[in-house]
Amino acid sequence: MSKKKGAKSYMDGNLHVGLAAIGAAGAVGYIGAKASEAVGRNPGAATAVMVQSILAIAFAEAIVFYALFLVR
Repeated sequence: MSKKKGAKSYMDGNLHVGLAAIGAAGAVGYIGAKASEAVGRNPGAATAVMVQSILAIAFAEAIVFYALFLVR
């Protein structure tokens, strides 16, 4: 356990979780944009694109939980 005192000891973990959340939010937005673009180009593949994008979003969101559990 770290023997830091003050606000820095509390901010170390919170900063990592916050950065992971920002990264995951950006990834989810990017995945959604590209999925809607793919469906717009090929509407017949909407189901396959939706399944793949849901899986990719779940993996991107899992990064936040990894950071949360590893930091705490």
